[in-house]
Amino acid sequence: MTESTNFSAFGLSPLRLAAIESIGWTLPTPIQQQAIPLVMGGRDVVGIARTGTGKTGAFMLPALEGLKEGAGLQVLVLCPTRELAQQVTEDTEALAAGSKVRSAVIHGGVAYGPQLDALSRGDEVVVATPGRLIDLQQRGKAKLKGVRLLILDEADRMLDMGFRPQIEQVVRGLGRRPQTLLFSATMPNAVHALALRMTRDPAWIEVSPSGTKAQGISEIAYSVRPELKPDLLIHLLEQPGWDQVLVFTRTKIGANTLQSRLEKARISCDAIHSDRQMRHRTRAMERFSNGDVRVLVATDIAQRGLDIEGISHVVNYDVPLDPGDYVHRIGRTGRAGATGEAVTFVTAADIGAFRTLEFQLERRLDKVHHPDFDFAGGVVMERREPSRTRSRSGRGMGSKAGEQLAPEELAALLSHES
Repeated sequence: MTESTNFSAFGLSPLRLAAIESIGWTLPTPIQQQAIPLVMGGRDVVGIARTGTGKTGAFMLPALEGLKEGAGLQVLVLCPTRELAQQVTEDTEALAAGSKVRSAVIHGGVAYGPQLDALSRGDEVVVATPGRLIDLQQRGKAKLKGVRLLILDEADRMLDMGFRPQIEQVVRGLGRRPQTLLFSATMPNAVHALALRMTRDPAWIEVSPSGTKAQGISEIAYSVRPELKPDLLIHLLEQPGWDQVLVFTRTKIGANTLQSRLEKARISCDAIHSDRQMRHRTRAMERFSNGDVRVLVATDIAQRGLDIEGISHVVNYDVPLDPGDYVHRIGRTGRAGATGEAVTFVTAADIGAFRTLEFQLERRLDKVHHPDFDFAGGVVMERREPSRTRSRSGRGMGSKAGEQLAPEELAALLSHES
């Protein structure tokens, strides 16, 4: 199918087309164009596409088309995080509008009652995190024998979180092997092995290589002294256009500390991480989505499953240690054709990790040395304030981050001029 293909070309039902129109989708994305006909044709599919490219629609539209209303659980979607499970459920409900199809979300951190009710009444679609689903299986409350379509969403993240044994345990409870779809933003060896193990003669689809980003996202990196990272963030938040900002920290303590610092600066913000109860995390995301708070500080729990329109900036307050994490973090902005900016803070101690990140991404990020915050004492190698030039390309994995270097050497190292 060509880029001009519309959704009606897939043979979707009038109800589904009406739901698509009400959502505001016009043309299918590349992953949807390729996956939907294959799934409707009964094929197992392994789909690789970066975040924000419409993977949920790629598997849920054909999944809903094949459902028998009132026939009990038929579609099971496994997700790595509660937030992603909730997002997929919301998308499912929107795409199922006008029908009698029911969907339920199953995850930890909340009461069992509503989830048990959903399972007992036989909702056709269940979106679940592996841990809570296994808990309910062991209690005899989750009967999965009728599942005919199994979907693993964000498989790379599930494996990163150590969910492979749980995934295999869930699959053993399905009885006969269902049609299986595996979607992922990256394809490391572990995901490739899982795909071979879980699927039968799958169609392999890759619409964006690992490490790619949306065209509308610009990327820059600020060199900064560690103790001045909060001040640099506050300075940036004072600039025009920083309207809705998602900030990623490496640790829960770091998220709490930064939230307190921003609140002292009278910047409206909230935080989400695994130590916060689910209702508080949900409330924080709602406040951020509604514009009640301007900044959401998060650990990597939010790098997938947070689908909020209008995020203007993503800030890597700490350098991600994995390129997949970086791609998923910055994918929270620039969604659905919008534009956005991804900013990464780099201290002298981060240089090695930062250069490795660039090497693995196979691209260079523009560098900014602000004299008030630069760890090199204001030595300007590449300016963005007030002007900006791109750094020279060229590879190199060596790092002097642990050595005692002069300010000029540190600046040159970050700019790849050494």
